[in-house]
Amino acid sequence: MMTRRGLLASGVAVATWGRTAAPDAAEAFKVSHGDAEWRKLLTGEQYAVLRQSATERAFTSPLLHEARRGVFACAGCDQDLFSSTTKYDSGTGWPSFWAPLDGAVGTQEDRTLGMVRTAVHCSRCGGHLGHVFNDGPKPTGLRYCMNGVALSFKPAA
Repeated sequence: MMTRRGLLASGVAVATWGRTAAPDAAEAFKVSHGDAEWRKLLTGEQYAVLRQSATERAFTSPLLHEARRGVFACAGCDQDLFSSTTKYDSGTGWPSFWAPLDGAVGTQEDRTLGMVRTAVHCSRCGGHLGHVFNDGPKPTGLRYCMNGVALSFKPAA
């Protein structure tokens, strides 16, 4: 029997599966652009993930193996999201963290794919980052499973 994690890790065309509803339309974000402007600012893959809630293929992000000290930021607006001190290898094929920086992300219910999950978005621009699950390590027990294409990395000075 194929698990959800196994199916996603298999590389089956998941880029079209991760569709979720955008953050509440009434929610205002500090960084806001029209669709045409987002398309100019982002690569095609970044646009698909950040603005259309797609999912990148597992094990394709260079940030999966990023082990330097620093901060992972939103690729859409450059807001700092996760400290490298909370990053860990979840074995899922996506960069994973056990906690975001304070106030950096928002969440919403995602009922796509016949399951209930919690989608994670950037609190500054609303860009879709990935999902959070309750199977992570201590101290939080959470796994913020993020799309690497939705992130940038800023090494510590």
